[in-house]
Amino acid sequence: MKKVLFFILIFVFPLNIFAQNAPRSFDFTEYGVRIEPDKRLIVVLASLEAAGLRTPLTEKGEEYRRRLDADLSALDEPLKARMTNFINQYKKRNPKATDAEIIAPFISMAYTLSPVPDLVEPSRTTDLPGDLLDVLDYSPLVREFYRKTNFGQKLDEYVKLYQKSGDELRPSASLMIGQLLNYLNTRPQLTYIERVKTQSQPAKKGRQKLESSEILERERRFFIVPEMLAAKGTINFVNVGDEYFAIVPPSTDLTASEVRRAYLQFVLDPIVLSKSAEILAHRDAIRNLVNEQRKSNPNISPDFVLSVSRSLVAAVDARQIEFHRSRVATFQSRQKIALLEAEDEKLKKEGKFDQAKRDAMKKEIVAKLNEYNQTLSDETAVLLSDAYEDGAVLAFYFADKLKAMEDSGFDMTESVGNLIIAFDASKETNRLAQFAEARKRGITEREKRRELAANQEIVIENPLTKKLIEIDDGINNKKYPEARNSLNELLKNTAILDEASEIVRVYYSLGRLESLSAEEAAEDIETRNFHLVAAQQAYSKVIDTYTKASAPEKEKTDRALISLTYVALARIYEFNDQNDYALRVYEAAINVGEIDGGAFKEAVAAKQRLMKNP
Repeated sequence: MKKVLFFILIFVFPLNIFAQNAPRSFDFTEYGVRIEPDKRLIVVLASLEAAGLRTPLTEKGEEYRRRLDADLSALDEPLKARMTNFINQYKKRNPKATDAEIIAPFISMAYTLSPVPDLVEPSRTTDLPGDLLDVLDYSPLVREFYRKTNFGQKLDEYVKLYQKSGDELRPSASLMIGQLLNYLNTRPQLTYIERVKTQSQPAKKGRQKLESSEILERERRFFIVPEMLAAKGTINFVNVGDEYFAIVPPSTDLTASEVRRAYLQFVLDPIVLSKSAEILAHRDAIRNLVNEQRKSNPNISPDFVLSVSRSLVAAVDARQIEFHRSRVATFQSRQKIALLEAEDEKLKKEGKFDQAKRDAMKKEIVAKLNEYNQTLSDETAVLLSDAYEDGAVLAFYFADKLKAMEDSGFDMTESVGNLIIAFDASKETNRLAQFAEARKRGITEREKRRELAANQEIVIENPLTKKLIEIDDGINNKKYPEARNSLNELLKNTAILDEASEIVRVYYSLGRLESLSAEEAAEDIETRNFHLVAAQQAYSKVIDTYTKASAPEKEKTDRALISLTYVALARIYEFNDQNDYALRVYEAAINVGEIDGGAFKEAVAAKQRLMKNP
């Protein structure tokens, strides 16, 4: 029955296709990654919640908050008052900080404490940063909170919830790792070897001082930490020696989050540090560039080695995004031209072929591709300019070099030293001015996307949209028979459904309805299979209608919905052990492209999984 529930749920929540079932064949530890909650952090953030320091949470975070409130309803009032007072005093010292910024040093503090249940602060505090020291005195209150409440008894239950949230992060984590490492052609360094002096003997007359040392090997790890109480849309990053922690809210898409840069830092830090001699040769020039930016942003670190590391991270992040999206768009454009050429013979036989019209259509495809690539380039200019202003003064330089190397299969481990040796600081002083126009265009394009997203949330007042909203409400309230009747009535109503784009929407809703009905009937195999067949027929109608539509009608059709439909349909074939056909349908979803709201990433992950486990 698990198999049934898994595949049915795909259709109910198409944007989280692998939410409960990430492919287990992907071994994250091979890439230094662990996805697991941290009990210390769970306790610290729960104490802040109890003290009244609250931030906007995700839907799952809010659900956990309600449970936590109930579990902590009997919290000792004097203890609560002392915790609240500590936080209020800290807020007074940082009046401009948001609640999310207030919480950040407490998160860092959690990683200095010993494991649960002791939660003891470090004995040496001189090396800790100032903002962390400001909150370290809160740690005794955390210990008291843990011991005076029933939190310890509930902790294992909480951890299970967190682990489930972590499992939901695995699909996007595997995609993120694959995208970045495939671009870099590099595997992360998972150990750090250090020679440590163990003892020395005073030099005797006429002899050299005797010293001995040993080689220590330390493991390097990158933790993705699911945190129910992490502020919505906020990623916190903590680096403790050889361990890197990215704290993320539930349901975060890691491929489009700051976790990308955190993981890149994990991968690139040891490579940059191994090139210290090359960096030192440019020390003064890099310092001058950093100091120039510090005039307008004094919060920038003066550490020139850190500037090199952050510059490389920013450049890789920006270039990988542009490179990947451009390749996908180029592939799609070639597919469109290939489809046109495939139709040529048929049109010629029918005497309907128009060479001038066909050439114009091809030119339009190429023009749109060039326009899209320009927007990608402008967005890269925005990312690099922002990074430069934040102290990553070699970001443009590294990005230029990466662009020239992308098709060569370069290995970042071998390339960084040569890139640093060839660095010419005199060419980096005017970068912001050079890219000012591109940055301006990129920012304008961002604003257009934001406005478009906002406008998409506004309901378009037409009969079909109103009716579908009503039907969706019925589906969400499990009024399946009524919703089914309404959808079938719509399909008969040619006065409303006069375009392929509208017919597609109705069939997709019908497919979703039948999928939900199949889930409800999971125990009744015959009824379940009946609804699965109905879902397959509805989804097939979506694809058939779209495929037969004219070019103008296809332009009006929501391509994200087509992407989702392909994946939903492929899952049904996969459930029926028709993996060869499922694989072809997943490939069709991939060919639709990476569209907002679509299922491109899910299709890629599914294809990889099927190819590994045919």
